[in-house]
Amino acid sequence: MAPKIHPHLLSANNSINSSEEREKYTIWLKSLVLSSNGCTIYDSNGNLAYRIDNYDTKCSSQVYLMDLKGNVLCTLLRKKLRINEHWNGYMCDQVKKVKPWFQVKKISKVLSKKNNGFSCQVVLGGDKSQTTSCFKIQGCPRKSEFNIIRGDGALAAEVKRKQSVGGVMLGNDVLSLEMVSNMDHSFIISLVVVHGLISHKI
Repeated sequence: MAPKIHPHLLSANNSINSSEEREKYTIWLKSLVLSSNGCTIYDSNGNLAYRIDNYDTKCSSQVYLMDLKGNVLCTLLRKKLRINEHWNGYMCDQVKKVKPWFQVKKISKVLSKKNNGFSCQVVLGGDKSQTTSCFKIQGCPRKSEFNIIRGDGALAAEVKRKQSVGGVMLGNDVLSLEMVSNMDHSFIISLVVVHGLISHKI
């Protein structure tokens, strides 16, 4: 199994320009560990690039994004709020006495102007004043497809159902991720994982 994606410059019309360099990945919402929960991410050559293994726990409150060798690239911790689900992302496994690398907050349907979709606010380093530090995860409820949009409205990444070379749509647990090539890959993939956790798919 393999996909293709390239992170590069962002287009303000919420679409990744075909002339831009992009990075592509295939996301399989399954763990390679037998009878375990998690997900597996392959690069455009079909090589294993990232993985998450939650073992016997689905929708775990603490998740580790690892590389091929098992090195922790990002630790995701769930924080329960009264209304919204809130996730903190930390560099590697450093979670004690350090500020989160990024924060993801699910926007409540009650508070959202458009309550017919899935929406999350993302802030890098806790700095909401800079558009370059703000992102949004925007998608449709009960669907796997969603976009990651920068604060300036440009599209950073998009996730869709994976199609085979022959155009056959694969299962709901096989996704194609495409991102502009100047994005931090582990950051974008961490956001994809958070989306899967909030959606109870991982």
